[in-house]
Amino acid sequence: MRHLRLVENTEELAMKVKIAFATSDRRAVNQHFGAAESFAIYEVGESETRLIEVAEFIETAMDGHEGKLAAKVELLGDCAAVYCNAVGASAIQQLLAASIQPMRVDEGTLIDELLCGLQKNLVNEPPVWLAKHLKKQAGGKDFAADEEWQE
Repeated sequence: MRHLRLVENTEELAMKVKIAFATSDRRAVNQHFGAAESFAIYEVGESETRLIEVAEFIETAMDGHEGKLAAKVELLGDCAAVYCNAVGASAIQQLLAASIQPMRVDEGTLIDELLCGLQKNLVNEPPVWLAKHLKKQAGGKDFAADEEWQE
């Protein structure tokens, strides 16, 4: 596997989520999850989106071997969702167990259009899966640690 990850800046992050796309050209969703040659991972915020990771897999044939799914699910571990053209039942179970929402879209759906829609949802009314992820993400911060203890 080849993997490029951009270094995250150290500024305070606003409400942002990571979204993955099964793509061979980094322009459109054009891959089945299990046989995906590569994934492009974007960070989506209220005011901007940016590509932060690209991972390529060497062996991608749909051969029925479930073992290859684990590496893909692990790679996407902190993503809220993955967009692909198709996804098998076993992969769906593994993704949901890792709190990653599988999203099926038509082949050739442009990533930029999906990112634009996600950005609008983030600001306005996020779908249930996104709202749940944001709530979990916000719950990860220990607000009590910022306050003094009082009795």
